[in-house]
Amino acid sequence: MLKKAAAALICTVAAASLLTSCGVKDGSGSSQESTVTHQINIDRFASITKPSIDLENSSVKNFTSPQKGDTVIIMNIKGYGEVKIRLFPEYAAKGVENFVELAKKGYYDGLTFHRVISDFMIQGGDPLGNGTGGESIWGEKFDGGTDPNVIHAAGAIAYANSGSTATNGSQFYIVTGTPVSQDDFALYEQYGYTFSDDAKAIYSTVGGTPHLDGGYTVFGQVYDGLDIIFTVQDVATDASDKPTEDLIMESVKVAEYDGEELKWFLPDYK
Repeated sequence: MLKKAAAALICTVAAASLLTSCGVKDGSGSSQESTVTHQINIDRFASITKPSIDLENSSVKNFTSPQKGDTVIIMNIKGYGEVKIRLFPEYAAKGVENFVELAKKGYYDGLTFHRVISDFMIQGGDPLGNGTGGESIWGEKFDGGTDPNVIHAAGAIAYANSGSTATNGSQFYIVTGTPVSQDDFALYEQYGYTFSDDAKAIYSTVGGTPHLDGGYTVFGQVYDGLDIIFTVQDVATDASDKPTEDLIMESVKVAEYDGEELKWFLPDYK
């Protein structure tokens, strides 16, 4: 993990955009992250547990429970099942509005995840299917901003961009990532990154991609079906990180949270 963190930081220090050189991007280029192999042991998904840290009362709000009647997203990934997403309109109002309205129009139905990198993220939402297309509900790029209350923990959903949050469109990604060690944090801090104690606790326990914080609009969090995301991140891909067989969002629907039992899946990294 330390080597992966160092690679991300070196890209940044070299004055190259994370988007262009080693992070989430709109283009179809590949990433060194794709060389990381990750074997999923399905047995570890048998039980769903929370770590010992108090996620509900943390200053980081990724894992706070939705309230009955809140708008949520239900994404059906063909051949894998449903992924349910809690939204954060209080921290990413424009980002949530854009995604919800696109989903209501059926914009995402049938689109693919065109870029999949194990231990990093899965990216989709481009009608062209190659990372170069897509638009917002306003027909142009928009600025979704960032908020320190929502971070790139495993299961976070955020917009891909081409260098700043002012270039958000329809493309998004869902974070997988891996746990972050104290050595990783020390390395990040050498390059000017800062993280709250609550963020560190979540990243070290739940995992994620902390080097993306502050550069991308996080607007939601998977609260049911993260085991599915962790499974599909290991599909076979080509040299451009594109799945060799289409990984399809069969439907992306807007719904209301009805108070059902939450099934937070937090990966048991072994």
